[in-house]
Amino acid sequence: MRSERAYGAPRGGGPGRPGRAVAVLAAVAACAALATGCGIRSTSVPVDAGAAPSRMPCRTASAKASPPPESVSVRVYLVCASQLVTVERTVEVDESRSDPLLVAQALLTELQRQPDADERRAGFSTDVPAGLRVADAHEGDPEGTLRLSEQPDDLPAEALAQVVCSYADSEPLGSGGSVLLGGPGNYAPRGYLCTSETKTRPAEVPTLGAVELS
Repeated sequence: MRSERAYGAPRGGGPGRPGRAVAVLAAVAACAALATGCGIRSTSVPVDAGAAPSRMPCRTASAKASPPPESVSVRVYLVCASQLVTVERTVEVDESRSDPLLVAQALLTELQRQPDADERRAGFSTDVPAGLRVADAHEGDPEGTLRLSEQPDDLPAEALAQVVCSYADSEPLGSGGSVLLGGPGNYAPRGYLCTSETKTRPAEVPTLGAVELS
């Protein structure tokens, strides 16, 4: 006997199954919308947003105290972020009244001194050799000449830049942003300029605009 069920009719499901499928799809779509709008993370893959911001380099955190009596605050150039940046140091010499050679020796000592902890954290360093010395002019040298224990051009470029700019910025030593430097031998001294290029690219300006003196 032939079955009364028509061919193609749903098996065992009844007429309610298509409605349930539509409801499930609608629920899935609603969940997706909620996940997008409510800030739910769509992936667990980490995203590299770069390094966390660090404290600005080349700035010391601690304030400098007033210099004690019979001393003065001076500025010297140290290396920071491949540039020359000034820091304040206290020396036991009055820069406004003392002999230029004493000022030159005091500034050189500060350039040779390793940066303190605060300066190191800010990124400062120095390239000036510990054994470098400065002396007075030779006979016949132009007035204001300083003689180093090494030929200036034999020094590392950044070390020479530090010395030149520190001396050129010192009123008893510099003149118009330049300083007269010679070495220990009989070579004539030369005038070295401290320019903006010297400060921003000290390693790339080995002679610092040096000019021969007549």
